[in-house]
Amino acid sequence: MTHGIALIAGLGNPGPEYAETRHNAGFRFLEALLPAGTGFKPEHRFAGQVARVILGGSDVWLLKPDTFMNHSGESVAKLAHFYKIPVESILVAHDDLDLLPGVVRLKLGGGDGGHNGLKDITEKLGANYVRLRIGIGHPGDAAQVASYVLRRAPVSEQELVDDAIARARQQAGDMAHGQFQKVMNVLNGK
Repeated sequence: MTHGIALIAGLGNPGPEYAETRHNAGFRFLEALLPAGTGFKPEHRFAGQVARVILGGSDVWLLKPDTFMNHSGESVAKLAHFYKIPVESILVAHDDLDLLPGVVRLKLGGGDGGHNGLKDITEKLGANYVRLRIGIGHPGDAAQVASYVLRRAPVSEQELVDDAIARARQQAGDMAHGQFQKVMNVLNGK
């Protein structure tokens, strides 16, 4: 059975000093889903910022954890458990070092690829959630990853990331309806 999406969690770090960094690609995707003139509101019981939107006719929660990346699972689990949202109905949007800027992919379940935010969500909820992988590129040296993801991308790279987010945004209604193969055919074919 294909589950629709009831919760989209975007991964990032809270605070203005992180707002434009590569690691906040997931937050940027959520912001692209908000209708004009709306915003997120703090919800302390979920340790995050929340909004509700209609995507393709479906009511969907958006969640930006305030827990910092490495503890994202705490926030996602709190909202999912409170609203009894099964893990298969959760989509996690995140930055991905293994994809070039401008590339975006939809993936069902799987490993964490070394991403600490995904690792924490998997520890709290299991691995059967949907992932929207937003490419940010790799610095070329594993020792540089931490500083790379916490820096702003050059304008040319950020434009590619923003374009990928816009392409994913166009598929949000189909994602909400659980039409994952259709979305993968569009996004993963690029």
